[in-house]
Amino acid sequence: MAVAARRYTHMTVAEFRTWVEAKPDWERWELLDGVPILMSPPRERHQGIVANLIVALSPVARDKGCRALPGLAILSEAMDDFAPIPDVVVRCGPLLPDGYAPDPLLVAEVLSPSTLSTDRGRKVDFYQTVETLRHILIVYQDEARIEVFRRSGPGEWDRRVLGLDAAIDLPELGGAVAVRDVYTGIVF
Repeated sequence: MAVAARRYTHMTVAEFRTWVEAKPDWERWELLDGVPILMSPPRERHQGIVANLIVALSPVARDKGCRALPGLAILSEAMDDFAPIPDVVVRCGPLLPDGYAPDPLLVAEVLSPSTLSTDRGRKVDFYQTVETLRHILIVYQDEARIEVFRRSGPGEWDRRVLGLDAAIDLPELGGAVAVRDVYTGIVF
């Protein structure tokens, strides 16, 4: 469950970055609509799916010189009051000097009951403004279901819903990830 910080004035990403530097390392904060949000520790089921995603995406990403990572904040030139932290990020290029990625290729959000409407709504809207982003994955915990948003053109996104026997096609990485692999060890 995410909890809004004491009501601060609307922050920009630059203000947020300065503000969050003073917070302890064990606290995870993201910026949504100019408001810093403290993220609570995810449940083990959630983390199991995140780990499966990283394991499944890593070989495909590595073949193209990219990495699948947890916990990076995403930036967009189009919106200066958002720095959300998706569960998994795939990005290419040199290592970042900090935890802020302006150039993700893929982001994945594993849905939690307390953040479902934000993850499927406001965050997807934000992610679609990130020019380098090609795939947004919305991964369900309570059923084997992944919504895949794929950029089909400037400002255009296709949406598909995949089940357990499907695969997530990742042509930019030259491969695919089986939905079944994302749910390895998860019992419904």
